[in-house]
Amino acid sequence: MDKELHQDKQGKTKVNIVSLFSGIGGLDKGFSDAGFNVIWANDFDKYAVQTYQANYDNKIVLGDINKIELDDIPDCDVLIGGFPCQAFSMMGEQRGFEDARGTLFFRIAEILKDKIQKGKKPRAVVLENVRALQTHDNGNTFKTILNILQQDLGYKVYYNILNSADYGVPQTRNRTYIVCFANQNAEFEYPEKVKLKETMQDLLEQNVDDKYFLSDRILPTILSNGSGGYKAKSEIDLPIARPLCATMAKMHRACQDNYVTQKKKVRRLTPRECARLQGFPDTFKIPVSDCQAYKQFGNAVTVNVSRAVAIATRKTLESLGEWK
Repeated sequence: MDKELHQDKQGKTKVNIVSLFSGIGGLDKGFSDAGFNVIWANDFDKYAVQTYQANYDNKIVLGDINKIELDDIPDCDVLIGGFPCQAFSMMGEQRGFEDARGTLFFRIAEILKDKIQKGKKPRAVVLENVRALQTHDNGNTFKTILNILQQDLGYKVYYNILNSADYGVPQTRNRTYIVCFANQNAEFEYPEKVKLKETMQDLLEQNVDDKYFLSDRILPTILSNGSGGYKAKSEIDLPIARPLCATMAKMHRACQDNYVTQKKKVRRLTPRECARLQGFPDTFKIPVSDCQAYKQFGNAVTVNVSRAVAIATRKTLESLGEWK
């Protein structure tokens, strides 16, 4: 990770983190910025791991978390993870736990149970997922998750929906954040919203390669208000971006993805602009193809939101006397 983040301002030993479903490290960077120490991370996508390794110096393991031995996952003070959301997303079929990806929450629970049995229960757990997680299957999916965390694993659980646009990033991106504490005396408050000072236009690059501009042939399709039975208002040059999605490379329509006007022509966002809309600094390296980069930033956790949640989590641990 950024070298300057390895030393806490007070010179304290940092609280150690294990990160699951790390992707390109949006959640990890936010917690690192707040003074936590990521000691182990995991993702099954080789291209995401490539990007992660290009930007951080802590260990990330490439592989299916279901196939990694429990003993190979180190003990930690805090476990974090933006577990796969396709099974619950409004953009997918919303099959939830019927989808193999949905069952990955149970792997998180299995890892936590193993740590508890070994007397190494993480002091806190922070999970991120789509907004629709709370309403999927009339709320039954979320109820199951809460019951496992509270009743089976013994955590005090808080949850809320946070929007990236409320934390300094001009992107409408509502996500469920679940924050859990082993100490039942824990009192946690979600971070306060901050006034948005930038628009998407403020984050645009000025010298953009011609490949990002739309051809006259495809322009009518991109700017259409939908087709067939799907109708939605086509809008471009929005001050606050639509939610970035993993399918941006496919160029859907202006009613789904973000398009801007520059030099009197319409273009899609560049990967760097997508990085900025997710709170990554311009020093963040993008070593993969545009196609992979769009997927990675579309799947990423917004760094600004992650950092705000991490700071709030740290405050609670400090109040409990559990910050090393």
